[in-house]
Amino acid sequence: MYNVLVHGLGQDETSWDEVKKALNDFDFETPSLYKLLKGKKADYINLYAAFKDYLNGFDGKLNLCGLSLGGILALNYAKEYPQKLNSLILIGTPHKIPKFLFMLQGLAFRMVKKEAFEELGTNKKSFIGLVKSMSSLDIMKGAEKVCCPTTLCCGESDKANINSLEPLHAAIEGSVVTLIKDSRHEVNIDNPSGLAELINSLWFAGGK
Repeated sequence: MYNVLVHGLGQDETSWDEVKKALNDFDFETPSLYKLLKGKKADYINLYAAFKDYLNGFDGKLNLCGLSLGGILALNYAKEYPQKLNSLILIGTPHKIPKFLFMLQGLAFRMVKKEAFEELGTNKKSFIGLVKSMSSLDIMKGAEKVCCPTTLCCGESDKANINSLEPLHAAIEGSVVTLIKDSRHEVNIDNPSGLAELINSLWFAGGK
């Protein structure tokens, strides 16, 4: 069994470091989404293609956890390859793209210095292009195909995404909804120990 943690849009693989420290008896894969592109145009189609190739490279079932963009990618994969997943955790994952918010984010990102994007392993143009390419995604389409145990969670102060829990819960049969205390959108940064506790209870309660 492979355990994969997928970071959000403004994060990189190191965003999981504190969560991993709290679960140091277990092994995790934490891919860098930007590095998976390997020089290809940064849009959602190319990113998802690279992401699914990466996951399909594991010989065996997966425990998959994604936050925000990572959650969208994880959900997309779970819809296309339901037989590959042992379990799924979606954190702060929107049920639809908030186009107005994305427009504002795109404008805000244009004001950020290029060095900030380089630290994430990408560049400003590619990052903004990725955001723009996601504006027409139909996240809910095919969600009923997810058949593995699924936990939908959100930071208790993540007001932008709490409203997405119910539509996702209704679409994914048998899914469970929970909130993480003392956290906003970036649960892996705001409350890594709380998130680690959840992951432990879902993935490792019976040991490795």
